[in-house]
Amino acid sequence: MAATAQSTIDARLSPSERLTSLVVGLVAAAPVIVAAFLRPDPSGIGTHVQLGIPTCTWPTALGITCPSCGMTTAFAHAAAGDLLASIRTQPMGFLLAVLATAVAMLGVLGAATGSRLGYWLCRSPGRTVWWVVGSTALASWLLTTARLKGWI
Repeated sequence: MAATAQSTIDARLSPSERLTSLVVGLVAAAPVIVAAFLRPDPSGIGTHVQLGIPTCTWPTALGITCPSCGMTTAFAHAAAGDLLASIRTQPMGFLLAVLATAVAMLGVLGAATGSRLGYWLCRSPGRTVWWVVGSTALASWLLTTARLKGWI
């Protein structure tokens, strides 16, 4: 059994897996590359309007931010290398920017070298990971709302 596990680790990606790895890497890189050309909005929200996306109606209609408020700004800060500003702006946006960058790098690495280092990305992470991601997203939304309301 150990020999089979070792041979799977040592094996290189097939040509079709390399193409898939490249596509995944490029798709993951796209939002980070776009964010690199954006100027982060000083308010922490609103950077997305530079992309032609309308202003979010949640703050005016409901008095709270939407779950994704600040994510584009967090991506823009992360793409500019200001990771602390990215975390402060929208913690989940920071995590997604870092994850997108890692997936992009692993995807391109897999395509270029055939390395299976990023192959785990094609597997389901399991229910526990999804609960952690969901809880982190909820906590991030609450923190962003509290920060923008001036409560913290």
